[in-house]
Amino acid sequence: MIELNNVSISFPVPGGEARHVLENISLKIGRGELVYLVGPTGSGKSSLLRSLYMEHPPQTGSIRIVDFSSSTMKRSEIPYLRRSLGVVFQDFQLLPDRNVFDNVAFAQFVTGNRGKSVKNRVIQVLSRVGLSHKRNQFPHELSGGEQQRVVIARAIINEPWIILADEPTGNLDPTVADQIQKLLIGLNRSGMTVLMATHDYRLVRNYPSRTLAVMNKRIVEVDPRSLSS
Repeated sequence: MIELNNVSISFPVPGGEARHVLENISLKIGRGELVYLVGPTGSGKSSLLRSLYMEHPPQTGSIRIVDFSSSTMKRSEIPYLRRSLGVVFQDFQLLPDRNVFDNVAFAQFVTGNRGKSVKNRVIQVLSRVGLSHKRNQFPHELSGGEQQRVVIARAIINEPWIILADEPTGNLDPTVADQIQKLLIGLNRSGMTVLMATHDYRLVRNYPSRTLAVMNKRIVEVDPRSLSS
């Protein structure tokens, strides 16, 4: 589902120099895997996720997501790539002037869907994340955990193959974080591939799965039970 071959990622900094975040990364993530990406803040976890949905394509090497390759993809094809991905952000990025229903439906509208099928699909995914009773409320009326559930509903409404979760529990207390983690695990068990960037080692230890760590601009596989806070 995801394959990186000798990928390097860098960003321009003042003075014309480049800040190298990741160098010569090669890895594969198979269909139906749940994979954690761990490392301290600023290590490059979010940069890698942004590269996967082509917000910041790699400077060198290639990324393949299902049938899309960064080395051959045209800019006009990026929206089609993103339809196969569901992205969950730490800071929610919900539309404050729209209720829960419309926030989730928005992901369908941008793909051209309209009518009763959208309503039925929104109700279905809100039920799946336990929020069908909150459909008419606005983001500011929800708790942090409820807002994150809306984000997950929005991410899965187009039935993506892959979920990219960027610190999805970073702003939540441990009890709510566990609830969100169990929801993501349930989606994984239903067949979705999940790549989750996190610095919450407690969650990784309590719900162990394949774990990749960003170390010195490289990525290495580690035993989740070995991680310490």
